[in-house]
Amino acid sequence: MPNALKNSVFSALIGLGGMLASMASAEAADKVSYGTNWLAQAEHGGFYQAVADGTYAKHGLDVTIVQGGPNAANSALLISGKIDFYMGGPQGEISAVEQGIPLVDVAAIFQKDPQVLIAHPDAGIEKFEDLAKLKTLFLGKDGYLTYFEWMKANFKGFKDEQYKPYNFSPAPFLADKESAQQGYLTSEPYEIQKQAGFEPKVFLLADNGYSPYSTMITTTQTMIDSKPDVVQRFVDASIEGWYHYLYGDNTKANELIKKDNPEMTDGQIAYSIAKMKEYGIIESGDSLDKGIGCLTDAHYKAFFDEMVAIRVFKPETDYAKAFTTKFVCKGTGMAMKK
Repeated sequence: MPNALKNSVFSALIGLGGMLASMASAEAADKVSYGTNWLAQAEHGGFYQAVADGTYAKHGLDVTIVQGGPNAANSALLISGKIDFYMGGPQGEISAVEQGIPLVDVAAIFQKDPQVLIAHPDAGIEKFEDLAKLKTLFLGKDGYLTYFEWMKANFKGFKDEQYKPYNFSPAPFLADKESAQQGYLTSEPYEIQKQAGFEPKVFLLADNGYSPYSTMITTTQTMIDSKPDVVQRFVDASIEGWYHYLYGDNTKANELIKKDNPEMTDGQIAYSIAKMKEYGIIESGDSLDKGIGCLTDAHYKAFFDEMVAIRVFKPETDYAKAFTTKFVCKGTGMAMKK
């Protein structure tokens, strides 16, 4: 056989081998789904990053992000086994324990809950305790039943008479300088600046003692028992995705976010990333030396005790069933930080 023909055949065989290897790799990838708790946004960026830059694929995963929203029921989909992971939170998982539903937090992407209270800049509100002076606090029902009860138990002056329902519009707050409203650190203050032309006072509850984790990776006990390797790979890849999103090129991830949520803007995304970094939402506490996603019994118990004190949970509840530390706090991805 002439050398040219031999080389041609050899090249074809190499190409075929590569194609077959690629096909085998694709077939071998474990298909998993992750349900978010709201419409796509920068607060979900690390998960989108791991899809966009191939990190999940590198870990042998074919991941579908199931977007949340006002009409979504992703937590119910997790319970029913329709999705594999969910963006939960400790309150939901401890409540599930009390109901006998085996949901488990396996990573805590947000070390701090981004919940804030927002006040006017010229109302004499300089520190968190000053919010008790205001006549009105616009709060959602969940906030009224949880962190407002915590506020009343831990600070003087807060009272039920201040409460008014929050209708997810800043208009009532903007019209009343003697009021404050709830919000998310990374979103409502930005919208208020756009609409009102002033920078509001922002008070992060987490920096004043309110301690829940947020933006968890939550799964079922069945998933942990039957596919621990898949759980570990999903956690590791998601953590790496978050380091890439915060410190690498996140352009493609943001494109995916805007594709899922066309109302999302580049300005909002940039603001959200900046605030997550400024306030240590993702990197603070245990995650600083043990890696993004770290969760500990001590932190989880602190929140449980806070909620027991205001009668949200029963003191006899076995809160430790709501989480496991076996998949995190290993320094995963820390070398990617620039």
